[in-house]
Amino acid sequence: MVRAHDIHKAFNGTAVLQGISLDVAEGELVSLIGPSGCGKSTFLRCLNLLEIPDAGSVSVAGIGIDRQRGRWSRADEEQAHRLRAGVGMVFQGFNLFAHRTVLDNVMLAPRVVQRLPREQAQTRARALLDKVGLADMAARYPATLSGGQQQRAAIARALASEPRVMLYDEPTSALDPELTDEVLEVMRQLDRDGMTQIVVTHEMRFARAVSDRIAFMQQGRIVEIATPAALFAAPAHADTRRFLKHFL
Repeated sequence: MVRAHDIHKAFNGTAVLQGISLDVAEGELVSLIGPSGCGKSTFLRCLNLLEIPDAGSVSVAGIGIDRQRGRWSRADEEQAHRLRAGVGMVFQGFNLFAHRTVLDNVMLAPRVVQRLPREQAQTRARALLDKVGLADMAARYPATLSGGQQQRAAIARALASEPRVMLYDEPTSALDPELTDEVLEVMRQLDRDGMTQIVVTHEMRFARAVSDRIAFMQQGRIVEIATPAALFAAPAHADTRRFLKHFL
């Protein structure tokens, strides 16, 4: 479902990603872990081309782009637009429109991007709000919701475009600990439903319990990738062992 090969990215001459490759099967949940500044979020943003890789190739659901250094054409941008249409993304911040109700926030992309009729978009939005446990809050405004509720609304909004893949960039980092579980439970349910998901997280408990595989990143590279059982019981790389000792 997702294939990234030899991804490189630098900012102002500083290499952030140094040849990352990762394949994710349909229905798989893969967690990306590692110290702050190792390139996890940049790699995630390269997967849906919010950041354009300097080199390497990315494909999602068979729609791909192969980057060559120094070139970014109109055809590349059109292909990138097609790829992004199959990807939903949830950020650390909720980024909901404060002047719109929760229902209107979820309806927005289907109405504006997909040109869905209002009634059809509303039916889809209400079903998604029910899925994330917010059916009774459709008419409320974001400011009246807790952080966990706002993040669940953001997940519903990302799902409204019917993506093939969901990406999460530290989706619980802005939440108090007691609100974290309600967001993680939505992600667990999506995993049970067969959604392909890639999660940048520091929630080791979640990564260990739910992931099909966990990739440990260090200095712009994937150092090790394994099942949770293998990674936590017997990490193969010394850097992985040093990182995980703080959580075990």
